[in-house]
Amino acid sequence: MIPGLGGKYKSVVEIETISKPRQGFRDIEYMKLGLPMAPAVMVGDEIIVQGCEAAEEKVEEAIRRQLNLAEPLPKKL
Repeated sequence: MIPGLGGKYKSVVEIETISKPRQGFRDIEYMKLGLPMAPAVMVGDEIIVQGCEAAEEKVEEAIRRQLNLAEPLPKKL
C-alpha cells in the first residue's frame, strides 16, 4: 500500500496484500482467482492500475469513491 494511505484509511478499509514470486502471478492457479496481473491495485472490485506502479492520488481517489467521501480540499502550496 502506498505509505500514508494505509494509516489514513486503516479504520475503514481492509487492506490485503498478496505477495508471491513473479512466476506465482503467472501460473494457472492464480489466473483462476480472477485477479489482475501483478503489480496491481484494486479498490473493491475496481482495478485501479495493473502492470505498473499506482499514483497515490489515483488510489486515494478510488478509496474515497468507494467510501462515498467528498473530494479532499486542494493542498496549499
